[in-house]
Amino acid sequence: MNEYLDSVKKSVDSLLEINAPYMQSAAVSGCGMKHRLTCFITLLRQAMYPSAYGTDDCRCTEALAERFEAAAKCLHELCSAILGDKKTAAGLSADDVVRTFFERLPEVARLLKTDIRAAYEGDPAATSEDEIIFAYPSFEAVSIFRLAHLLYEMKVPLLPRMMTEFAHQNTGIDIHPGATIGGHFFIDHGTGVVIGETCIIGEHVKLYQGVTLGAKSFELDENGNPVKGVKRHPQIGDRVIIYAGATILGGNTYVGEGAVIGGNVWLTHSVEAGTTVTNSDSRRA
Repeated sequence: MNEYLDSVKKSVDSLLEINAPYMQSAAVSGCGMKHRLTCFITLLRQAMYPSAYGTDDCRCTEALAERFEAAAKCLHELCSAILGDKKTAAGLSADDVVRTFFERLPEVARLLKTDIRAAYEGDPAATSEDEIIFAYPSFEAVSIFRLAHLLYEMKVPLLPRMMTEFAHQNTGIDIHPGATIGGHFFIDHGTGVVIGETCIIGEHVKLYQGVTLGAKSFELDENGNPVKGVKRHPQIGDRVIIYAGATILGGNTYVGEGAVIGGNVWLTHSVEAGTTVTNSDSRRA
């Protein structure tokens, strides 16, 4: 009568054996990594922006301090699960990572204030800075990116990439945590934006939806594997505007200060400061 269960049991045994390494590496205090990471992001955002992300009890400094402390414990659990007794490639233990992260958190908060201002000044539809925090996917994606970038700089494995992918899933904006992005950064609308790992972006830069700052074809080593650790993505100077659908590729591609890149431009060469590039220009290049 239950003959099918014997077949199911055999399959389950095989699946457990195949997935055993992943099951072990994903255990963090009884919770999966992604769940614990979501808790970490949630606690941080509740403490930093309680009006947007907080709950009814986020009404006093004591409650906010408790959330910061809970976020610190969360981060320590995640780092401990990933590192064990080892250290990051930067020589940091789990204790060191948490201490450094929170020491630098005010620096990130100040940087995010410039991003909020850039969004308000850069979008005539914005009615207030609060609206940026409450409703703009750019702020959600960039705020998580800046937090993840701290961990990336400390060479913490996995976590930075998981954080920016969390933002990607929620906003449609894909920013690699290794990218370097200056202050007063704004992505208008945002959906479909991709910013690669080795991309360098200056101050007061504005992107529109569908922009890709990516790599050309990858170089391969003698075994046919992609060469890692080289600059693959473009550099964008200060006060550059890149309109919807533009694609800029290559580690040697530099867009000079104050340049304007038009919609749907395909660009694989450098552009001098103050230049305006249209779709017809890029096709002729």
